[in-house]
Amino acid sequence: MILTPAELRSLVELTHQSPHTLLGMHPLGDQSGIVVRALLPDAKKVEVQPTHEKNKPKFELKRIPDTDVFEGVSQGAKEVYAYDLVITDHQGKTRRTRDAYSFLPTLSESDLYLFGKGDERKIYEKLGAQLRTIDGVHGTSFAVWAPNAQRVSVVGEFNNWDGRFHSLRLLGASGVWEIFIPGVGQGAHYKFEIRDAHGQIKLNTDPFGFFFEVAPKQAAIVWDTQKFKWTDDAWLKKRREHDALRSPMSIYELHVGSWRKKTATESWSYRELAEPLVLYLKRMGFTHVEFLPVAEHAYYPSWGYQVTGFYAPTSRYGTPDDFQFLVNALHEAGIGVIVDWVPAHFPRDTWALAKFDGTALFEHEDPRKGAHQDWGTLIFNFGRHEVVNFLVANALFWCERFHIDGLRVDAVASMLYLDYSRKEGEWIPNQYGGRENLEAIEFLKKFNAITHTEFPGIVTIAEESTAWPQVTRPPYLGGLGFSFKWNMGWMHDTLGYFKHEPVHRKYHQNDLTFAMLYHHNENFILPLSHDEVVHGKLSLLGRMPGDDWQKFANLRTLLAYQWLFPGKKMIFMGDEIGQSAEWAENGQIDWWLLDAGPFHSGLQRFVADLNHLYARSPGLWQADYDHAGFNWIDCNDRENSVMSFLRQTADGKNHTVVILNLTPVPRANYRIGLPVGGKWNEVLNSDANIYGGSNQGNYGGVTAQNFSVHNQQHSAEFNLPPLSVTVFQSES
Repeated sequence: MILTPAELRSLVELTHQSPHTLLGMHPLGDQSGIVVRALLPDAKKVEVQPTHEKNKPKFELKRIPDTDVFEGVSQGAKEVYAYDLVITDHQGKTRRTRDAYSFLPTLSESDLYLFGKGDERKIYEKLGAQLRTIDGVHGTSFAVWAPNAQRVSVVGEFNNWDGRFHSLRLLGASGVWEIFIPGVGQGAHYKFEIRDAHGQIKLNTDPFGFFFEVAPKQAAIVWDTQKFKWTDDAWLKKRREHDALRSPMSIYELHVGSWRKKTATESWSYRELAEPLVLYLKRMGFTHVEFLPVAEHAYYPSWGYQVTGFYAPTSRYGTPDDFQFLVNALHEAGIGVIVDWVPAHFPRDTWALAKFDGTALFEHEDPRKGAHQDWGTLIFNFGRHEVVNFLVANALFWCERFHIDGLRVDAVASMLYLDYSRKEGEWIPNQYGGRENLEAIEFLKKFNAITHTEFPGIVTIAEESTAWPQVTRPPYLGGLGFSFKWNMGWMHDTLGYFKHEPVHRKYHQNDLTFAMLYHHNENFILPLSHDEVVHGKLSLLGRMPGDDWQKFANLRTLLAYQWLFPGKKMIFMGDEIGQSAEWAENGQIDWWLLDAGPFHSGLQRFVADLNHLYARSPGLWQADYDHAGFNWIDCNDRENSVMSFLRQTADGKNHTVVILNLTPVPRANYRIGLPVGGKWNEVLNSDANIYGGSNQGNYGGVTAQNFSVHNQQHSAEFNLPPLSVTVFQSES
């Protein structure tokens, strides 16, 4: 035996942090030959045979007594060469394989340096499980960041889940462990077996895993996410030149598992969803779909917001290829795809990211910074370069591998404030004594700057509920760099207004006008999201006052007000048909309601017509964030709860006048100012019979008179149906 007793013990006890220095083929110290060692617990006999140079020696390795280590020496060569191990097990079966310990590291020093700096934008091509061909050998490299681990092995079907077969080497001071295993291909299940900082053995999933077993199982699956044949080049080219701020954006928010179901317990797969979803979105006129988080999550009732696999679409609905198929189909139909992205926190599962190597690696050690009070989750340590790299690269990964068009960032407010949802004494101030999370702020700026640089045309959307300034302004101007921000204030005020009985609304008209006072501070999206139809809040329809007729009239008016007010639009699935019940992730939308009388189907038709009107009317979206794009005509008639406003393009053309009558009292001969004369066509009336209304209106339009009112040069008398929005466009 050439090994020292200490070296042998380190192999047998799996404590050597660089087993490649002892295992595999090495020149003898005196240059007289070579030595080969292998740790093979299932082997009875092991032979070395040359792979390419057949004149090189072949020889048998002998078991070192009382161990599973085999060693052999040959003087037939003085330099290492490519070789196979021919292994005979105790059952007499023979297998031939290249030695995993004969390959150089698959990560370069440059890769490790950039990762340590937090700047390796494609770290997902280096860490995790990567299918590779090295020296003609097909296999998979495994790499994981676990700087405080005492030992890391990869275990899977290929080694009978035995951590003795494939211990990884630690690459310098990077904290990254790595190995290339020949013969491991797509579909192989694996985990990392980690002896953590405290000497405890634990099994972890791969933080960079591309595919996972269906929960509650936890193994990662080796997968190639680059083999899908995309056919959306035309869409991507158009996206690069697209100006989202000056384009229509009507978003349909959707939870994949509960939009439609095959049975009470089985959801549609990504592929099964593609065709019916495309047809529905096209018919309804939505420009984008936004998926609640599709990244892997073990806990289904979290709706995807407690992510355990940041680099994998959830396997509940199919493979990564299946999700790519869905995105590709949507793109071919001209529909953008946004996904909810959750960099704010992660669950406490120790088989995932929590205490990954026995220490607070991805999170903070101190719960005053690392524990999220509301959700029982852990907060990422945004001050650690490798963690920032993990997250920024993850955003790029979804854009590159899955052609995602937008990322809606969840819970931004909880990232910005150190005292978010905390009492005095439960948080630690920043270095200046303030409550701002300076590290998270820098992370958000970096994420936005890099994402927009790498993928022009991508949109990033902040769910941010406070008055934090310049969320949608570029970092070089001191902003966070998001494309859009959810207008949570508009949502809260608007829903609060519509829940009031119409007789009381005259006291609350400011709830509808207030949003314009701050509208130009940010690039706002007007959201009616999933959060507004759960946890006892009732459905949108359930919040509306009155009998069935009034509830639906109110809901049509609410949605029309949302669509015609400045800002991009978003509703949650089911809102468009007047879902009666709250959303439940285990059910599906109550599509049967469309056959239950005229109101639900009428509302669905109204939303479709509203979308199509919106898309073909540049005045409703081209100047959403330009002062010229919106003017109140009259917002002061509180007594009658009537409001009117003008939408137009930035050049003062493409006029659309919107009139809201927010009580069930019809208003005849109601005079409203108009910016130009001539014929004004009634292009939408929420009270039309086809929508379930009373069919009152203006017989197709009105003609303006040279009579000045509301600071407009012209005006006309309108018939305002009860609880309605009527929309007029000028022929001139």
